[in-house]
Amino acid sequence: MKPIIGITVEAKFDPSNPRSRGSLALNWNYAEEVEKAGGIPLLIPPMADPSPLAEIIHGWLIPGGADIDAREFGEENHPEVELGDPARFGVEKKLYQAVSADLPILGICYGCQFLNVVQGGTLIQHLPDVVYHGEHSGGTLQAYSLDADSRLAGVAGQTAIEGKSYHHQAIGRPGADVTVVGHAEDGTVEAIELSGRPWVFGVQWHPERTPDDSATQSIFAKFVAAARAYAESKHGVRA
Repeated sequence: MKPIIGITVEAKFDPSNPRSRGSLALNWNYAEEVEKAGGIPLLIPPMADPSPLAEIIHGWLIPGGADIDAREFGEENHPEVELGDPARFGVEKKLYQAVSADLPILGICYGCQFLNVVQGGTLIQHLPDVVYHGEHSGGTLQAYSLDADSRLAGVAGQTAIEGKSYHHQAIGRPGADVTVVGHAEDGTVEAIELSGRPWVFGVQWHPERTPDDSATQSIFAKFVAAARAYAESKHGVRA
């Protein structure tokens, strides 16, 4: 049996639309990379009940998306903030509280920011105000460095990484048990890991958009492998 990897999806509730009442969305490449690494992608909408899901999934991928409401970390929203549907953050927070601390979690872009916020940290709401350029939102190939002694460097198999970023926000004050382990050349936080949780990592760049990169392949392969081990040890499932 392959491990089941839950993937929460982007949402837009629109009750004024009689035809659809809104939409759910996930970029194809997230699920594709999970499947290529040997996992079964299971998409999780915001109306899902987190309690049974916490028992079903063997890993959780938190993908990119729109901005988190700054009220979640005690601030007013910056004029450049593009808010996501609060229902997504709501179900993710409940799921995070419901899952075992041993559940493997990989947060990408928004997912990295979510992990910091849910741990009590803050975000830089509009990065160009701090670094004075908008290169992180353009998807250009960038260089990132991981701390050599970090667990994430072991997962990626290297400390020097090239990747693509599409974000205008970034980690501000790290939350409880959040350790910053990676940076872009301008100092922007690009990777975090959590102490007390053996396999919880956040990357600000988008590894799913560089599928042929060796670090990308290693991150997804080891994520799914950790989910497989979790299934075997915690659920008595031979994955």
